[in-house]
Amino acid sequence: MYMNCVVVDDEELPGKILEQLIGQNPSLNLLKIFKDPIEALKYINSDEKDIDIIFLDILMPKFTGFDLIKAIKSPSHIILISSDKNYALKAFEFPKVTDYLLKPIQKERFLKAISKVIARSNNPGNIKEASTSIKEDELYINTDKRLIKINIPDINFIEAKGNFIYIKTLSDNYLVYSSLKKIESKLPSSSFLRVHRSYIINFRKIIDIQDNSILINNELIPVSRRYKPQLLDHLNLL
Repeated sequence: MYMNCVVVDDEELPGKILEQLIGQNPSLNLLKIFKDPIEALKYINSDEKDIDIIFLDILMPKFTGFDLIKAIKSPSHIILISSDKNYALKAFEFPKVTDYLLKPIQKERFLKAISKVIARSNNPGNIKEASTSIKEDELYINTDKRLIKINIPDINFIEAKGNFIYIKTLSDNYLVYSSLKKIESKLPSSSFLRVHRSYIINFRKIIDIQDNSILINNELIPVSRRYKPQLLDHLNLL
């Protein structure tokens, strides 16, 4: 069994590199390479096409990769490619994005991205679940014998405090009887990441990363050695 792939990049060299890497992998089948994003969109959205992976450049004429993601109807896995690592945070706001490759594309990172696609494909309903969770942007917490609604995108970070968790939002703070593990299962993985045994962060709120700490809204969050590789890999800042 193989996965059908499409490459969308207005630059010739990255397309050639991907063509070679895909050709070396027996589990992949390259359908077509597009330099024109509009033509690519027509092809991808055709009901007759069964596309498993879309390698999509971010900066292109007429459309950006982000524009294209919003218009793509196919449930394909999307691997974004760019020469600029600064788009990584925005990239993972989209549930369909499985990975983010920096140009020039290295074989080892390419294979790692394909492994991520396979892992998500082996989880039934993973794309559907991701799409649902990103839309369900409200969380209800039980505090002071009341149910209070929190907008998930407003959460900056969550800190474990004994048998309680401290939820820090843009405007309020909440102390809730719960565990990090429990609330982690309620948060979209496209925005939230464990960086310490006592902290989960909304990585869309990151202002800066310095050594073993993250700056979010003028607050320093520690990053443990155990979770730092996961953070760097998730943001493709290697």
